[in-house]
Amino acid sequence: MKIKTSIPCSSESVKSKHMYKIKDQLEVIVHVTSNPLNLPMDELFLMAARINKKRSFLFVSKVLGKHIPVNPHVSLLGGAALAVLLQQESGGPVSVDLPEIVQAIRNPALYAADVYASLKSSPLLIDQPHLFIGFAETATALGHSMYEVFSGPTRYLHTTRESIRELDSILSFEEEHSHATAHRCYARDEHFFQGTQPVVLVDDEITTGKTALNMIRDLHMKFPRSKYIVASLLDWRSDADREQFTMLEAELDIEIVCLSLIEGQIEVQGSSIEYMDDVAPSMNAAAEPSTITKHYVYNEFDHMEVSSGNSLGDVNLNPYVSLTGRFGLQYGDNLLLDKQVQRAAAFLGSLRIGANTLCIGTGEFMYVPMRIAAAMGDGILYQSTTRSPIHPSQEVGYAIRYRDAYTSPEDPAVMNFLYNIPPGHYDELFVFMEREASSEAESPFIEALRRTHTPHIHLVYFSPPVNDVDKELTS
Repeated sequence: MKIKTSIPCSSESVKSKHMYKIKDQLEVIVHVTSNPLNLPMDELFLMAARINKKRSFLFVSKVLGKHIPVNPHVSLLGGAALAVLLQQESGGPVSVDLPEIVQAIRNPALYAADVYASLKSSPLLIDQPHLFIGFAETATALGHSMYEVFSGPTRYLHTTRESIRELDSILSFEEEHSHATAHRCYARDEHFFQGTQPVVLVDDEITTGKTALNMIRDLHMKFPRSKYIVASLLDWRSDADREQFTMLEAELDIEIVCLSLIEGQIEVQGSSIEYMDDVAPSMNAAAEPSTITKHYVYNEFDHMEVSSGNSLGDVNLNPYVSLTGRFGLQYGDNLLLDKQVQRAAAFLGSLRIGANTLCIGTGEFMYVPMRIAAAMGDGILYQSTTRSPIHPSQEVGYAIRYRDAYTSPEDPAVMNFLYNIPPGHYDELFVFMEREASSEAESPFIEALRRTHTPHIHLVYFSPPVNDVDKELTS
């Protein structure tokens, strides 16, 4: 299939032009129209071929901590950078300048921990209430890390693909280009979305903006207000896409403000990459023996006593962590979560065996593991598993070099992926799982972890052991 997408850009608006070849079949041309921080493109993302008929390529972020391992403070500061942009847009005081954050992102070993600590100790003061919403699964941590550096009347919730049996989704909308389109919004407080405060929608990237527009339509129909802010690391909307935002503003009599670190437009030329099936070759060959240890930090965290059902009708009765953002947060919750994170980090840090450690979040469960990883000591990188199917390649400069596919412990009908773990590269893995599943359900994931050839694998659960839950339910 031939692809040719042309996006007009005037010479006056283009600040720089970047060309990316993907597998010698696709060429993506990026016309950067706004880069106020002079961020190098190769420090923000790499390119890869996506296994998705709706969109054949992917900007693989080097900030998010999803597909590429990063210093966890870098991911936290990515959200903080968006927070400073919002504060500047609203005219509020800024305790840490954007150049400081950029320097920390570019030189994390020297500056990232200190800059993040400075933001936590002197958060951005915001007077007007704001409601932050992060998009699952990729931007759950980005949205949380943007929200957390504000001090004032703020709220946060992230959308979810999960189906919670005891709760009704207050908002539901579709992500049209995604492999998993349905978003749900649960809040323990039925009044969570009420009010006229601005809503800040947070995503890692805006390509067309349709996801944000779908969300704004559903939210405005149920809880109308006058202002919406769409924040993202990258904004690639075409002129036609931007016109859709203008049209919705006129239709609903609202204001939509878009904030991003990089803004531009893209051209795509060439042939999309065809695949025989959706499961590419595994990251490594046969599984190698590893020492696998289970740890439970259930007692360090508050929980929501609700359960989930998957697409096959299976039920997981284990509770969820309360303060991840899935069920809504108020500013007053932040200090409590900080304390819970610090206790867990102190315990897990004491278990470290090697100096070269990778911490792995799972799916939407990104922010709490990221925070724990950031507090576990030096020599730690962080990333997360994902639903996103991406083609791997050993080509120099390509974003995804290693890959393993496995069925999700939460839903065997859903494929999950683990990327960019070179065989035998790490001394140990800490794998953070919000809820323990059955041994049968977890087995494919554990085998994928074994195929990383990592000597020591720590499975960290935030729920009680499955057998304990069964005993409680049957007693």
